[in-house]
Amino acid sequence: MTNNIEIFKKASRFIPGGVNSPVRAFLSVGGTPKFIEKASGPYIWDIEGKKYIDYVGSWGPAILGHAHPEVIEAVTKAAEYGLSFGAPTKGEVILAEMLVSRIPSIDKIRLVNSGTEATMTAIRLARGYTGRTKIVKFEGCYHGHSDSLLVKAGSGLLTFGNPSSAGVPDNFVKDTISLEYNNSDIVKEVFQKYGHEIACIIVEPIAGNMNMVKPKKGFLEDLRTITEQHKSLLIFDEVMTGFRVGPTGVQGMLNILPDITTFAKIIGGGMPIGAIGGTNKIMSNLAPEGKVYQAGTLSGNPVAVAAGIKTLEIIERSGFYERLSIQTEKLSSGLQSIGRKNGFKISSDYIGGMFGLYFCEKIPTSFEETKNFNSDLFKKFFNSMLDKGVYLSPSAFEAGFVSSSHTDDVIDETLHIADKSFKEISQFI
Repeated sequence: MTNNIEIFKKASRFIPGGVNSPVRAFLSVGGTPKFIEKASGPYIWDIEGKKYIDYVGSWGPAILGHAHPEVIEAVTKAAEYGLSFGAPTKGEVILAEMLVSRIPSIDKIRLVNSGTEATMTAIRLARGYTGRTKIVKFEGCYHGHSDSLLVKAGSGLLTFGNPSSAGVPDNFVKDTISLEYNNSDIVKEVFQKYGHEIACIIVEPIAGNMNMVKPKKGFLEDLRTITEQHKSLLIFDEVMTGFRVGPTGVQGMLNILPDITTFAKIIGGGMPIGAIGGTNKIMSNLAPEGKVYQAGTLSGNPVAVAAGIKTLEIIERSGFYERLSIQTEKLSSGLQSIGRKNGFKISSDYIGGMFGLYFCEKIPTSFEETKNFNSDLFKKFFNSMLDKGVYLSPSAFEAGFVSSSHTDDVIDETLHIADKSFKEISQFI
């Protein structure tokens, strides 16, 4: 198997859709997915040896760039002592202390294996703590693939129990309420009617799975006020934003303290990991202290923990986020400027090392507004950029990521290629 087409055909014989996570199949952009052989800094190489500037970054965790030498050294050293023990290690305690000391709302934290596991546990914990069953989420916010969170966005403002995946029984999602992101009024309305039954609100404080969508001023503050008034819990899903947008997450930037926070991505430095944290009062409900059960053989895996510790050490160095933000702004504003110069209705936004590129005139504020995206133009732009050596997210509805290894030269090369691509596809405007 010497090329992407050959290996994808073989993969499709043994793996559903030929991939182990759906967006990798390139279904929304067309063409053959690239099978990656290696990565270093801001670059990845496919099995054909073609080099790409990478803005996916393993969907966020590669904030230092790929294969950072200090992280690789830490992982190698940890692996030499063993891959997994199913028993506690000193590294777990070090990582837990680092996370608690950095995130203002957290007194204790439990390490798990993925973001999905973290959000699933957060929901169970909220229900166990409050004794209530209903939960509120928002259209376009993705919280992993656990059953109660796979609810399709409805045509109205309020949708009860409409599963968006086969295999999810209606009863599993009958207590899930899906609302419009950035709409405080509908949240207030729902809580007036069902507040005594609602265990929690779970929200991406900055959405990253309907492309990047920021909260309107006051929206997250309203969620905090509403949940406090009704004695419900507020869960910030910072799986994507935690340590990606800043050193204390969105909650630290905006000074809004949720009751529970979930993490993954960067706290594993590219290795599989997740975490759930909260106040002592809430976290004491987790087994073995409390009656809310959660367990995992690989939780606190020593190799993943070693990668996470080293990554958190590096991103805490002086000036790290200032430099990262400058590079992300340069890319974001450059793409918008070049696109508009070439006649496209396009906009872009960024925060920290995270950016959104939207093939529409205005930056979206809700899932409904993402319907204005020109997905066909994005598809053409994506494939033109890919052909020229830039690897963007293979979906118009995913955020992009910049790392500290994306130097001025790398950003300049990206924008130069983008100018060529916009010119190439301008005939389709």
